[in-house]
Amino acid sequence: MQLLYREDPTWLHSIPAWLKLLLLATFGTALFLTDRAGILVLAAVGATGVLLSLRPLSPGAFKLARSIAIGALLVGVFHTAMGQAVVGLASASRLLAMAFLGIALTLSTRHSALLEVFERLLAPLAMLGVRVDRINLLLALMMRFTEQFFAQWKRLDDAHRVRTGRPGGLRLIAPLTIQMLLAARRVGDSLQTRIR
Repeated sequence: MQLLYREDPTWLHSIPAWLKLLLLATFGTALFLTDRAGILVLAAVGATGVLLSLRPLSPGAFKLARSIAIGALLVGVFHTAMGQAVVGLASASRLLAMAFLGIALTLSTRHSALLEVFERLLAPLAMLGVRVDRINLLLALMMRFTEQFFAQWKRLDDAHRVRTGRPGGLRLIAPLTIQMLLAARRVGDSLQTRIR
């Protein structure tokens, strides 16, 4: 999400987008190939260190990281209550590691750089007759709508706080869904008009 991208450079900004994506994909695959809780806890600690090395985090990035940490804690508590404490620790650690590395990638990489990587990866498919331009458009729209989702959620939450003094929470799901569907409809109509 471009909302989380930070303009002031960090050490992670200097690493090319393709290398960051490759490392993230390799690391993520390795995390899902192991169930050893000790390794996964070390991975979560390492990912947390990577994210903290990009401080100060923006309020948006901090809130997102905090929400993920709470979610991971709930996963761990749920498994522990089911008598699977080791599974809970492994699952929570895996979630934290991948999510925190994803936030770090988002903080240090522009949309345009990510899209360029995807375009290069998909380019060979054009020789097989695949409409690569359409896939690239879908990827760009997916990234844009993800960003729009969180921006709209924040606007609705801010408005709710002003009116009631409390966070909106789950009450925002219905208006958020309606607004996102309307935005998707507008974009779809616009694209259909241009294609014709």
